[in-house]
Amino acid sequence: MNQSTVTEIILLGFSLTPDKRICLFIIFLLIYCSTILVNALIILVVYYDHHLHNPMYFFLSNFSFLEICYTTVTVPKMLSDLIVQNPLISVAGCITQYHFFSFCAATEHFLLVIMAYDRNVAICYPLHYRSIMNMKTCTQLVCICWVTSAVSLTVPAFSVSRLYFCGPNTIDHFFCELNPLLKLSCTNTFILQTIFNCLSWIIILGCLICISVSYVNIISTIIKIPSKLGKRKAFSTCASHLAVVGIFYGTVIFIYLRPTVNIPFHQNKVVSIFYILVTPMLNPIIYSFKNESLRKAAANCMEKVRIIFFMKAA
Repeated sequence: MNQSTVTEIILLGFSLTPDKRICLFIIFLLIYCSTILVNALIILVVYYDHHLHNPMYFFLSNFSFLEICYTTVTVPKMLSDLIVQNPLISVAGCITQYHFFSFCAATEHFLLVIMAYDRNVAICYPLHYRSIMNMKTCTQLVCICWVTSAVSLTVPAFSVSRLYFCGPNTIDHFFCELNPLLKLSCTNTFILQTIFNCLSWIIILGCLICISVSYVNIISTIIKIPSKLGKRKAFSTCASHLAVVGIFYGTVIFIYLRPTVNIPFHQNKVVSIFYILVTPMLNPIIYSFKNESLRKAAANCMEKVRIIFFMKAA
């Protein structure tokens, strides 16, 4: 207790020369802006185009909103540290960043499960799809995603907020994660680490199992379709979601479910950049490339904006 309490944490981020920092800043800024714009465009297109007012696009617009939140929690601070070179963050700010990042990540797991369930019902029970996946049910499912994420993270969130930091105060990362935070704490974190590990396994593997069960049903149903054209159409409706699931869980499992004993945090930086920056940008692109209705709706929306712009300019 003779040691002074730490009030600020240093995020080491990327050890680069000023020129490389500027180059990295420009690249990351472009990716971040593209992510915000593309996901915001999907939300607007789904909202304004009445042809897209169905469960699949409703979930997709919620997923796009979540991706915006997911990147905004960490990327602005990272960009600021790159250009201003001010890697300090308050302990309260660091803990808050961890809370919201974990909350968005957990919600994304649950939302991917619901999107897989939606495709399962659409392909396996097409005649009952509209009665099962009505808008009231879809809204309730999305609310359950957010509430379940908040409730499941209540214990870790409260425990982290009670940690005591007395030094050192350096994290070899560009944002605040739980494991680096626990390394800095002077409090005994064994119970918290155990709870976090168990929760990570339950959420990640539990959601992955649910998604796998849905796709087993989907694949078994597609195999029974007699025509090749019917099989192709059925598979195309879930190909985008399957690609997003593969990218997302591939990076998450690498970070959180591999053995982490004595692994330096800087080895996770490249993978972290991928799932924090690159994946949220790729997801809407994957959906738009695979979905003709969404592409047409986006093109119509852009054409209307162009017409309005030129009318006002004239």
